Amino acid sequence: MTNDWLAGPDEIVENAELLYDAGQVERAFDRLAEQINVALKGQSPLVVCVLIGGIVVAGRLLSKLQIPCELSYVHVSRYRDQTHGGDLDWLSQVYGEVKGRVVLIVDDILDEGTTLMEIEKRLKEQGAHRTFKAVLVKKQKPAAATSVDFYGLEVPDRYVFGCGMDYRGRFRNLPEVYALAEA
Repeated sequence: MTNDWLAGPDEIVENAELLYDAGQVERAFDRLAEQINVALKGQSPLVVCVLIGGIVVAGRLLSKLQIPCELSYVHVSRYRDQTHGGDLDWLSQVYGEVKGRVVLIVDDILDEGTTLMEIEKRLKEQGAHRTFKAVLVKKQKPAAATSVDFYGLEVPDRYVFGCGMDYRGRFRNLPEVYALAEA
């Protein structure tokens, strides 16, 4: 694929490597929810969805949680439909009261960790009692800026898309997880 901007969506997916099929992803959501249900039993966390990619993960995860929770969001971007992250752009702050709360941050992926680290830092500055981080996908990288408490799947250190993660703004809606074809 020489010019992926000109490639049609079908060609991009056909040339990508399927890492996890829809069934494997669904089982990962089940395991992720169970881990959170056990760890936060007796808590009533504020669940902060990291827009945009985290909306798919939060939507699929929330119905599996058996703890009372309140939903909120934050909109922070580093990629802006590109394949490499840049500076953080705070498009909206966390909605709702954070002070004294247990907060569960939900995002699509732990890659470099910069976004999750900065969101957690901001929540602590706002008085969060305790924070937890959950992602569907964690990249196998030697060092990230932060760690997560819960994750569903591990992927190689490649560009991945599907299940909330995009490739140039597309494919967040796919039920599978793919790795972009290597050049």
